[in-house]
Amino acid sequence: MQSKFLYCQLVFILLFASAAFSQSLPAGMHVLEDVYRREQLLGNADSTVSFTIRPLFTGPERGARGISSDTIDGEGFTRLASTVDIGNSKGYLQLLPVSWLQQYNSRVPYGWNDGSMIAAAGYQTQLSLGVYAKYGPLSIQLKPELISAQNKEFEGLPTDYHEIVWAKYYDNYFNVIDIPERFGEKPYSKAFWGQSSIRLNFDPVSLGVSTENLYWGPGNRSSLIMSNNAPGFKHITVNTTRPVMTPVGSFEAQMVLGSLENSGYLPPEVNRLYLGRTLYVPKSGDQRNLSGFVLTYNPKGVPGLFIGASRTSQMYAKDFGSKIGDFIPLLQPFEKKDDAEAREYMSSLFFRWVWKEANAEIYGEYGHNSPRGFKEFLYEPDYGAAWIIGLRKLVPLNRRAGEYLQAGIELTELQQTTLPALGGWYTSNKIRQGYTHQGQVLGAGIGPGSNLQSLNIGWVKGIKRFGLQVERYLHNNDLYYQIHIPSGEYAKHWVDMSYSLYADWDYKNLLVSVNGGMIRTLNYNYVLYYPPEGGYYKPGMDFLNYQVRVGVTYRF
Repeated sequence: MQSKFLYCQLVFILLFASAAFSQSLPAGMHVLEDVYRREQLLGNADSTVSFTIRPLFTGPERGARGISSDTIDGEGFTRLASTVDIGNSKGYLQLLPVSWLQQYNSRVPYGWNDGSMIAAAGYQTQLSLGVYAKYGPLSIQLKPELISAQNKEFEGLPTDYHEIVWAKYYDNYFNVIDIPERFGEKPYSKAFWGQSSIRLNFDPVSLGVSTENLYWGPGNRSSLIMSNNAPGFKHITVNTTRPVMTPVGSFEAQMVLGSLENSGYLPPEVNRLYLGRTLYVPKSGDQRNLSGFVLTYNPKGVPGLFIGASRTSQMYAKDFGSKIGDFIPLLQPFEKKDDAEAREYMSSLFFRWVWKEANAEIYGEYGHNSPRGFKEFLYEPDYGAAWIIGLRKLVPLNRRAGEYLQAGIELTELQQTTLPALGGWYTSNKIRQGYTHQGQVLGAGIGPGSNLQSLNIGWVKGIKRFGLQVERYLHNNDLYYQIHIPSGEYAKHWVDMSYSLYADWDYKNLLVSVNGGMIRTLNYNYVLYYPPEGGYYKPGMDFLNYQVRVGVTYRF
C-alpha cells in the first residue's frame, strides 16, 4: 500500500507539472525534464520516446510526449484550475509556471547549458513566466525571459603576457568565433522572447515560428549540434509532436530555418599590434542564416533503441537563397565539393539505448564538421570529428519506497587529433562568428577544442534527489597546441576540476533545485609565472572559484 501510494503521488506530480507546461516543456528545464527521462528507465514512461529531440510536447488532449497517456492517465492529462475554456470547449488558456534561476560565480565565469544567461562573474538571475493559449489547431505560447547579471570584472588574458600568445589567441580564437571574454564592462540586463512560439498543430505534426531552445541528441551535459547553452534563436519549425508509428518502427523529426545574431561585443585589446599588423580583424555584420534537421528512428522489434542523425548549415544572409538546399538541409551535399563555398556544415550520428529491465541507458554521438568524402572518412575518421558517450543506471535501494541510487558518466571530446586547416569545432575562417548565437556556442557549452569528463552519483526518489558531481574540464586544447612561448618555456594545459553537491526537492506547487560547487582552476588562460631564482618548476595561475545555482519554479 505504501509503494502504491508513493507511486500515485509521483504520478499526480507529473500530471500537475505536465498540464502546467502544456504545449512544450523547455529544453533543459530544471528538475522536470530529467525526472521524465528517469521514469522511462524505470518503465513508467513511453518506451517509444527518444528524448533526443527537445523541447518535449505536452497537452491536455494528448498527454505528454515524454510520458505516455496510457501509462499515466487513460483519459489524457486533465486540466487544472489554471485552465480557462474559450468558446464551446474548442480552446483553453493556461498560466505557465514561474521560474526564477539564480547563479553566483565568485571569481571567473563558469557553467553552461543555461540558455539566455551569460558567461559572467558575480551574481546573475533569470526570471521566466508566461501563458499558453490554444484554439482549434492554433496555439500561442508566450514565455519570455528577463536576465540581469552583475557582470563584475575578472582576470582575463594578462595584457603584459607574451605577444606571440596574444597573436595565437587572436588567430585561432578571437578572430574565428564570436565568444566575448566579457559581455561589456557594465552590469548586463536584457529581455528575450525565451520559450515562446506560435504554431499550427495537426497531430502528429506542428508548423510554426519559435524562439524556443532546441536540444538535439542524447547527451545530458553536452550535445554536439544543438543544446540550451545559448539563448533560443528565431526560427521556423516543422516537427513531430510525438513518435510517428509505421510498419518498420517509429520516427521523430524536426526541420528548422532560422537566423543567428552577433554578440555585439569586441574581444580584448583590439588595437594590439604584432609584427606591424593589427591582430583584430573585424567580423561581418551581416545576418547569418541557419538551416537544420534531425531525425530519430526506433526500429520495430528493438524496444528502447533509438538511432538518429542531425545536420546544420550556416551561411551569411547575402549568400542565402540561391539553392533549394539553402532552405531544405536534406538536399544539401554531404561532401564538401568546393572549399571556397561560403557555407559551414555540421553533422552528427547518434544513438540511445534504454535497457528497461536493467533500469539503465547507454548513449553516444559522433559528429563531423568537415566532411571530405567517404574514402577520406575511412582513412581518417578522427579528422574534424567530435564525440560524446555516456551511461546512466538506477540501482534499487528500496523498491517499495521508490528509492534508487543513480550513477552516471559522460565523456565529451571536441579536441582535434590533427588540427584542421580551417579550424576545429565551432570555429570558422569563412563565417568568423563561428557556430554561435548572441556570443554563445549553439552546441556543447564547453566550447572549441575542449574536453569534459563528468561523473555523478546520488540518491533519487521520484522528483527528489541529491548527490555529488565531479567534472574535469580541459579548455581548448586546439589553441593550447598552437601556442608557442619563447625563451624555452612551455604552456600548460588549462584544466578546471569541479566538485559540486546538488539537490532537487518539491513541496506542493514548488520545485526547488540547488547546486553548490568548488572549481579548482589550474593554469588559467595557459598563464605561467617565472620561477624564483634557481627554481625549476614554473607554476601556473591557479585559484579556487565557487559557484552556487538555485532554481525555484512555482506551478499554478
